[in-house]
Amino acid sequence: QEKMILSEQEVVRRNALTELYQLGINPYPPEGYPVNATAAGILEHFDNNPEQFQQVSLAGRIMSRRIMGAASFMELQDASGRIQVYFKRDDICPDEDKTLYNTVVKRLLDIGDIIGVSGFVFRTQMGEITIHVQQMKVLSKSLRPLPIVKEKDGQVYDAFTDPEQRYRMRYVDLIVNPQVRETFIKRTKTINAMRQFFNEQGYLEVETPILQPIPGGAAARAAHAGAVDHD
Repeated sequence: QEKMILSEQEVVRRNALTELYQLGINPYPPEGYPVNATAAGILEHFDNNPEQFQQVSLAGRIMSRRIMGAASFMELQDASGRIQVYFKRDDICPDEDKTLYNTVVKRLLDIGDIIGVSGFVFRTQMGEITIHVQQMKVLSKSLRPLPIVKEKDGQVYDAFTDPEQRYRMRYVDLIVNPQVRETFIKRTKTINAMRQFFNEQGYLEVETPILQPIPGGAAARAAHAGAVDHD
């Protein structure tokens, strides 16, 4: 049996997975994580009613992280978009045990991991709407690195644009390219609207086979040599 060759990043992530288990943290919890807000909803409505967002719960994938000693910033992406979250060591670790922050947040979490956070929304000194995390839970540990797209001064770097990779790994395309997700959402809405229209007109939708049962093309068998027209 051929041994799987792991990249250095994949080895680091698997070691982090093992350490999470050793800390008594299940990185793939079976129970659901309750949410009461979305990234887009917070960004759109926070300024109109800040009091409504003093206790939010949100789950998302880590798309960026900045560790700064006793405080850290991350960017989470849910189905609606991205939002910044802020971790303060003594807030998520109010007791003497600082393992959740010092070990899990700072060292064992990676870009691509899915976490659940709860806390209150505020604006940073830079004016960015942010969730101040009071509780955090690991929901899914990512064992393979994402091809994260970087932007600086309006320039895009390391974009996930290769057609062969995009079409073969559509799940990655949907994660790292938000505009692709928007395209699929519009496509789904368009098809649903067409289906609803025809259903209301009394049309019947039927399934038709795509693959033909009789081999054709290169898979077809040649005609028998004796089957010749002698007329």
